[in-house]
Formats: sequence, structure tokens, C-alpha cells
Amino acid sequence: MKYNITFLFVFVCLGVFAQLPDGFVYVKPIIPDLVVELKYNTKNNFVGKRVDGYHSNKLILTKETALALKEVQKVLLDRNLCLKVYDGYRPQRAVNHFMSWAQDLNDTINKANYYPDVDKLNLFVEDYIATRSGHSKGSTVDVTIIDGNTGKPLDMGSMYDFFGKESWTDYKDITETQKANRKLLLEVMTQHGFVNFYKEWWHFTLKNEPFPNTYFDFPVK
Repeated sequence: MKYNITFLFVFVCLGVFAQLPDGFVYVKPIIPDLVVELKYNTKNNFVGKRVDGYHSNKLILTKETALALKEVQKVLLDRNLCLKVYDGYRPQRAVNHFMSWAQDLNDTINKANYYPDVDKLNLFVEDYIATRSGHSKGSTVDVTIIDGNTGKPLDMGSMYDFFGKESWTDYKDITETQKANRKLLLEVMTQHGFVNFYKEWWHFTLKNEPFPNTYFDFPVK
């Protein structure tokens, strides 16, 4: 049996996109030059393993968030810079995985890298881990800026997902260059409708998110 190639391509694409709830999109077709490295789809994160609900490196967001992020990318590209995204939509099952991990006080294999000065028992108390995450609403992103020539992230003064005051957006005990890089990220995101979480320089939520009270649990695939 012979198939029309164009028809088959459209059919396959529709099959992929049909997996998402109404209002959600895959971001790469909207921002093709966006750099995506979903940390929870790898072992390179504070848990030390791939997190439940992550099956691919495909960034998913609400359509409104993707379009706002596209405007941010345009501004940065004009400066020979580029956005890099570490996380976007996060299934509730991933948040549940974080909670289980946090309650296992014997699992401290990545403490030195991610939370050297915080007792694992206090990660909930200090708001580094929550039972519900804004990411699960689909309009929150974890982002940084990379150099357009080298692809290297700008120095923000702390690593992504570092649990400590060094990651607070207005932390003072960093270099002037690091402060300027955080300021640039904060300004360009704020100008396009995002609000920062003060304890994480990388964490931004679309101010007028379309699902403010809904936590989703479909997988990232």
C-alpha cells in the first residue's frame, strides 16, 4: 500500500500533538532555536535519577507561555544571546517523586552539590520543595541565558537547582558580572509578562497563566 508522504507526515504530527490537553503545546515548533535541556529527564539533578513522568526532552507549556517566551527569545537573539530551558511543564507525579525523595533522609548522595548548607529535613520548611508546584499548571519555566557563539550559560553566581541563599535572585555576595547577568534575565522575562520566584533566579511564571488553579499530571513525552 502506498501513502502520500505529506499526508503521512501531517498524520504523525497530529498524533503527537493530540496527546496534549487543550491549551498546551510543544514549544520547539514555536521557538525552533530554543535550547532545551530538561534536567529531570536525566540523572543530572538533585534526585540523581530520571524523575517520574519525564520520558523525553520535549518542552511542553501552555500556548500563552510559549508565545511569551518566544518574545523573550527574540530580544536575546538581537544581543547574540539565547534562552536555555531546564524545565517547563512538570507532571504532578514528578512532584510526588520529589516528596518521596525528600522524605528518605538516608539518600543524601547529591547533598554536596545541591544543598550543602540545608538539612534535607528542612527542604519543605524552607520552600525548596512543595507538595504542589506551579510547574504542573504549565506556565512556569526554569531558564537561563547562554552565549550565542559558545553556547555556554552566562555566569549567574550559582548552579541551577542549588538550594541556598546563593540562588536567591537578589543575593548580594556575588560578582558584579553575575549580578548583571541575573538582572538581564529578570528584566527581559519581566518585560514579557513573567514573575520571578525570589528564591530561584531561574524560576519564572507567566503572570496571567491560563490554568491558575489546575495541576496536571500527563507525562512529558
